[in-house]
Amino acid sequence: MRIIYLLILSLFCSLAYAQTGQIKGNIKNAADQPVEAINLILKGTGKGTLTDAEGNFEFNALAPGHYQLVGTGLGIRRIDRNVHVKADETVNLEIVSEENVQELQTVEIIGNGGTSYKNDLSFIASKTATPIKDVPQAISYITKEVMRDQGVFLMGDAVKNMSGVNQFTFYDDLTIRGFRMNGGSTTQLVNGLRTFSGFWKQPPVNYLERVEVIKGAASALYGNTSPGGTINRVTKKPLATPRKSLSFTTGSFNTLRTLADFTGPMNESKTLLYRLNLGYVNAQNFRNMQFDKNIIVAPSVSFLPTNKTRINFDLVFNRSNSRLDRGQSVKGNDLYSSSIRTSLNAVNDYLNEETYLITTSLNHQFTENTSFNVAYLRTGYSEDLLEHRSSNVNAVDSAGKPIENLVARQVFVRKTKSFMDNVSLFFNHNFNTGIVEHKMVAGYDFIQSSTPKGSGQQTANGYLLKAGGAAAYNAKTPEKYVFYNYVENGVTYSIPKPNISHYDITLQNNNMEDPSKYIYNVTANSATTPVLYKLHGLYLQEQLKIKKLQILLGLRYDTYIDKKGYTTNNEQNITQHALLPRIGAVYSLTNNINVYGTYTKGYNPQDPIVQSNPLSGGPFDPIRSSLSEAGLKTEWLDGRLTANVSVYKITQTNTLYSANAADRPDLMIQVGKEAAKGVELDVTGNILPNWNVIATYSYNDAKITDAGSRAADQVLVNLQKPNAPKNQGSIWTKYTFVSNFLNGFGVGLGGNFVTERNLSLNNTQTLPAYTLLNGAVYYKIDKFQFQVNLNNLGNKTYWVGGYDYLRLFPGAPRNFMATISYTF
Repeated sequence: MRIIYLLILSLFCSLAYAQTGQIKGNIKNAADQPVEAINLILKGTGKGTLTDAEGNFEFNALAPGHYQLVGTGLGIRRIDRNVHVKADETVNLEIVSEENVQELQTVEIIGNGGTSYKNDLSFIASKTATPIKDVPQAISYITKEVMRDQGVFLMGDAVKNMSGVNQFTFYDDLTIRGFRMNGGSTTQLVNGLRTFSGFWKQPPVNYLERVEVIKGAASALYGNTSPGGTINRVTKKPLATPRKSLSFTTGSFNTLRTLADFTGPMNESKTLLYRLNLGYVNAQNFRNMQFDKNIIVAPSVSFLPTNKTRINFDLVFNRSNSRLDRGQSVKGNDLYSSSIRTSLNAVNDYLNEETYLITTSLNHQFTENTSFNVAYLRTGYSEDLLEHRSSNVNAVDSAGKPIENLVARQVFVRKTKSFMDNVSLFFNHNFNTGIVEHKMVAGYDFIQSSTPKGSGQQTANGYLLKAGGAAAYNAKTPEKYVFYNYVENGVTYSIPKPNISHYDITLQNNNMEDPSKYIYNVTANSATTPVLYKLHGLYLQEQLKIKKLQILLGLRYDTYIDKKGYTTNNEQNITQHALLPRIGAVYSLTNNINVYGTYTKGYNPQDPIVQSNPLSGGPFDPIRSSLSEAGLKTEWLDGRLTANVSVYKITQTNTLYSANAADRPDLMIQVGKEAAKGVELDVTGNILPNWNVIATYSYNDAKITDAGSRAADQVLVNLQKPNAPKNQGSIWTKYTFVSNFLNGFGVGLGGNFVTERNLSLNNTQTLPAYTLLNGAVYYKIDKFQFQVNLNNLGNKTYWVGGYDYLRLFPGAPRNFMATISYTF
C-alpha cells in the first residue's frame, strides 16, 4: 500500500511539473541595442528578475494562467504586458523599450553598459534626464568609447574632440569659447557636484564614463561658473551584470600603463553592486627632466534597498609623483632657437600630489511623479613642491640689458593643502495642467572651500648683494651687487651674480642643485594664503512642454561669503549676492530637427585666493557675464547620428589678467569688458553600426572691447584673447570590418587643427597654427583586443599654449602607444 501511495504521489508531482510554463524575452531600445538592468516582476507572484547585458530575461516554473509583466528602469517608460501561459509552453517576448523624457532621475546614478560614441541624455543641463536635443543650450561630450579608441589617458587629449575647447597650458587649464577655466580656481563638476583639482596635472580619464561641457554660463543651476562653459566629469557606475577588463599599454617615452575595470553584483538579489577602476602609470616625457607616476583607485558601490531608492558611494584617489614643467624658453622672438624638449628644471626637483574625491548620494522616488536627491562631495588636495623655474625674464648684464641665451631662474619650495565640501539637495516634481506638461526642480546648494593655515612657501630669486641677501637688479647702483665672469662666444663679460644659477639655453644646464645654498624669502603666495569662502544657493527651474514647444525657466539666488583675513585676528565676512536668471526654448520643426534659443546671466566672485593676496593689487569687483545663444539640434540615420550647430554671443566684465610685471608676478589688472561671438558644429554617432565618427568645428571671435580707465591698457582693445584660436576643429572616425576575411580588424583615422593664437595680453608674441594627423589599428579576437595608436604622424612641431616666449608649452612629437586588453 505504501509503495502504491508513493507511486501516485510521484506521478502527481510529475504531472504538476509538466503542466508548468515559462516566459522568456529580450528588451531592446529604439536603436536596436540591448537594455540592461531593467527590473521585471510578474505582478502578484513575488517573482522578479533583471535583464542581463544582452537584454535577456526569463521566468521559469509558472503555473498556467494569465500574468501581468511589469518592467521599470531609469530612462524608459514603464513596461506593461499581459501574458497568457499555457501548460508546458514557453512564451517568447520581444520588447522595444520607449525613452521616458519624464524620467525623474536627476543625477548620474546608473551604470552605462553602452558602447557608442553617441550619448542621448544630459543631467548637467537641467538636473533631469532630458534628451540633449531638448536642452536649449549647446552641450559637447566625449564618451569612454572615444577615449578608449584614441588611447586617451589625460583630459587635455580628450577635449581636443570638443568644439570651442582649447588647451591654455600643459596643466588642467583650458579655454572654452575664449574664456579661461582651470582646475585650480574655476568651477568644475564631478557627477554634477562642485569640485576642484590640483592645477598642475590634468585629471586622468580611465575611471570616467564621459566628459561633457555645457557651453555658456550654467549659473542658474550651479552658481558662479565660467561664462565660456562648465566641465562635468561623469564617473563609471556599477552594473548589474558582471564585467571585468584589464589593459596594458606601452610605447613612446618609456610609457608603462596598467588599467583595470571590474563591475557586477555583490549578492544574488543584485541589490548591492560594485565597480572598481584601478590605474598605474609610469612614464617619461618628450620633455627633458619630466616624468609622471600615477596610482589611481576608484571604487564605487550602489545599494538598491527598493526599486524606488538608490544609494551610491564613490571614491576617486590619485597619487602623483612628478616634476613641475613650467614650459620651454627660447631666445628672443625665435620660437625655433631651442628644442621643444628644453626644460629649466634641476635634477632633484619634485612635485608630489594627492587628490581624493568622496561622494555619497541618495535618490528616492516618492511617487511616479515626485523624487528627492541629496548628494555630498568632499574634495581634498595636498601638494609638496620643489622647483627650479623661469623668473619670467632673461638674465641681465651690468647695464640691465637682457642676455637672450640666459634665462633668469627662481626656486619655489611649497607645501599646501586645500579642501572643498559641496552638499546638494533638490526635489523633482512632474505634473500636467491641461495640454501643458511640467517638470519642476527646486533645490539648495552649500559649498565651502578652504586653504587652512599651515601651508607655506619659500622663494629664492634675484641677484646677490655684497652686503648679504638678494634683490632685483638695479642698473643705477651696480656697486651694491656681486659680479662674476660669464663667457659667451669666447668673450668674457662681468655680469651680476644670481641667487639661483641662470639657465643657459645653449648649454642646457640641467644639473643637481643644492637648495640649501640659496637665500630665501617667505612669500605671501596665492597658493598658500589661508582662504575660506562659503556659498549658499537656492534655485527653482520649470520645464514646460506644449506639444512641439518646450520652455525652460530658471532662477537662482546666491549668497557668497568670503572670509577676509582668514585665520587672523581681523577676520571679517565679505558678503555678495547675485540673482541669476535663465530662459530658453526648444521647438520641434520635425521629428529629427529641433531649433532652440537661450539667454542666461552669470556671476563669478573673484578668486578668493587672489583677493586675499596682498600682492595682487586687489580687492577687485566681481565678474559678471551674459550669454545669448541659438541653434539647431538634429538626429539622422534612425537616431544613430546627431548634428548640432550653435551661434552665440558672450559678454563679460571685470576679468582679471596678469599684469606681466617682472618684479611683481602676482600683480593683476582688471579689464573692463570682453566679448566672444562665434559658431560651433558637432557631429557625433554611427554612420553604420560598425562605422563611428565624431567631428567638430568652431569659429570664435573673442576680444577685449573695453580695457578700463588706465591709458596704458588701451592697446589691449580689440585684441584676440589669450590662447583663444579663431578657428579650430577635429575629426575622428573608426571603421570595423565585418567580412569573414577581415572580421575583428578595425582602423581609426583623425586629426585636429588650431589657428594662430596670442600669448597673454601681448600682441607681439603669437603661436603659429598647426594641423595634426593621428591613426590607429585594432584587432579583436575572442576576448582579446590589440590596439596601436599613432599620434602626430607628420611629426609636426607645434605649441598647445603658453604665457610668453619664456613659458611655452609644446606638443608631443610623433609617438605611438600599443595596448592589449582582455575582457571577461
